[in-house]
Amino acid sequence: MSEYLFRAIDIHKYFAGVRALDGVSLEIKPGEIHCLAGENGCGKSTLIKIISGVYQRDSGIIEFEGEQLKKITPIDAIKRGIQVIYQDFSIFPNLTVMENLAINSQLVENKRLVNWKHMRETARTAIERIGFKVDLDVTLGTLSVAEKQMVAICRALMFNAKLIIMDEPTTALTKKEVKALFKVILQLKEQGISILFVSHKLDEVFEISERFTVFRSGKLIATGNTKELDDKKFSYYMTGREFEVRSFVPDKLSEKPILEVDNLSLPGSFEKISFSVKGGEILGITGLLDSGRTELALALFGIHPAKEGEIRIHGRAVKISSPQKAIQNKIGFVPEDRLSEGLFLPQSIGDNIIISEIDHLKKSGIMDKKKCRDEILHWVKEMAIATPDPENAASTLSGGNQQRVVLAKWLACSPDILILNGPTVGVDIGSKHDIHGILQELANKGMAIIIISDDLPEVIENCSRLLILKGGKESGKMSTHEITEKMILDKMM
Repeated sequence: MSEYLFRAIDIHKYFAGVRALDGVSLEIKPGEIHCLAGENGCGKSTLIKIISGVYQRDSGIIEFEGEQLKKITPIDAIKRGIQVIYQDFSIFPNLTVMENLAINSQLVENKRLVNWKHMRETARTAIERIGFKVDLDVTLGTLSVAEKQMVAICRALMFNAKLIIMDEPTTALTKKEVKALFKVILQLKEQGISILFVSHKLDEVFEISERFTVFRSGKLIATGNTKELDDKKFSYYMTGREFEVRSFVPDKLSEKPILEVDNLSLPGSFEKISFSVKGGEILGITGLLDSGRTELALALFGIHPAKEGEIRIHGRAVKISSPQKAIQNKIGFVPEDRLSEGLFLPQSIGDNIIISEIDHLKKSGIMDKKKCRDEILHWVKEMAIATPDPENAASTLSGGNQQRVVLAKWLACSPDILILNGPTVGVDIGSKHDIHGILQELANKGMAIIIISDDLPEVIENCSRLLILKGGKESGKMSTHEITEKMILDKMM
């Protein structure tokens, strides 16, 4: 009997002559938690789709439970016990939990009539297997992201799953929810189920996986035991670059604060928040999901204006009652969800860059095409946005490059204050490092920057001061030069 549950050997895949996978291999043992890592575009998703039968390989060998598989279809993969939980969970938000859990079995068994009693029993058995408590009759769209993910895991277990592939499973989860997910993953391991954990987050890879495989540009770079890795080596495998971690130290601060906030309150969200930010400074704001940190960001940009307190910019009291007012007062805002709030995905990269300054690119009321083109090319080059053509849709870019477009959109308006809510959520290691470098450079040029994040290494490395929120109130103010993650967590919890 084979030592491995699954083996992919020397896999090649081409799309319109472009090589997506260049002889990659992956081996997973029974009951193993294996991490597949790599930057966006490295080939992870392509291999997942080959394993699950969505794509067919051009060459190479795939074995499952010692049997060589010539061709795999999605139904074949499910019947063999291969399940994929994608980032969007592939769920039906308008159906109930029970219906979402039972729908695959209906399709696989080719049933034409629905046995509702059997569906309920099947669904209940699935949730009980991991001790997940949920109302089977509730509509899935009303659940939290973490709960939706648990439903997707339960659905995977209904087909005698032997290999569960989790594609970036923690992207939209809080730290508390990540811990709950890891607990479930360890339960699955104890049941003999193999997990392929696809991620680019170093801390998660070290915490949950036993072995790792790293792809870069469609090639296999390294594979081995996770305990033999460290941050530096792992980052190099993923990017081919060596990063020097530098804590941000302000180069030169403005004499007076650019932004001052006094006793800002929004009933039900936050109350009596006070802080100031000087030019050249990066202030960090952190807290748990219900701390009020996102609501504070939305208030500062006028999306949900504060009801009480005062905001002063350059010493002058201002009323930020709308995003238009915020922009007039030279405030830029990078939202937490760039896909739904920061970008017009079907529109071109160029249009997304110039949208916030569109009124300044008109000549006698008509768009100045040359001026627009020059501005777009300037920011594509300035932000190192990786695209062959800025006329391409923003949806064609990787997460890191999409975030660069959002940054470019606001920097084109020359803001004095830049607020970023989760600036590196869902971007890979290389892009994360580059974005941090951009923000530090902007601060050193005199901009006042606020980073709102629950990524504690991010705020410690990039901010000189930290405001901690808990339950909508200030829990602490700290300098980041002599603090640890534990000290911050104590204030957050």
